[in-house]
Amino acid sequence: MSFKQILQQDMKTAMKEKDTIRKNVITMVRAAILQQEKDKRIELDDEDIIEVIAKAAKQRKDSIPDFEKGNRPDLVKNLEREIEILMSYLPEQLDENELDEIVAQTIFEVGAQSVKDIGKVMKELMPKVKGRAGGKIVNQLVRKHLS
Repeated sequence: MSFKQILQQDMKTAMKEKDTIRKNVITMVRAAILQQEKDKRIELDDEDIIEVIAKAAKQRKDSIPDFEKGNRPDLVKNLEREIEILMSYLPEQLDENELDEIVAQTIFEVGAQSVKDIGKVMKELMPKVKGRAGGKIVNQLVRKHLS
């Protein structure tokens, strides 16, 4: 079953259960997928859909500090629920030890010696961790290893 079919089924279930937050999140993801398909004039495969979902989760994570500064715990709670729903569609996230191992191995494979080689390392590393770790965290680990 493809991601699109899974999203369709989950949306029907959310509507039957009157879970409006889940329904809204799934609707938003489906709209983002459709927009990407129209913009690029291609049909997105499951990997591309994972990217769309990861991007939506990241946007919400980035918004939380702003709502906390604005003293809006109700919106923070909603965002956290949306992130939880989005994360349920993503592959299991790598823990720091696993990620550290992958970073070290990739640095060895590329033969990186200094911080100047971050671009080469990131180019090789990001496809390996796609959807399972955020680029910011990966970049920080690469910098730590190369310093």
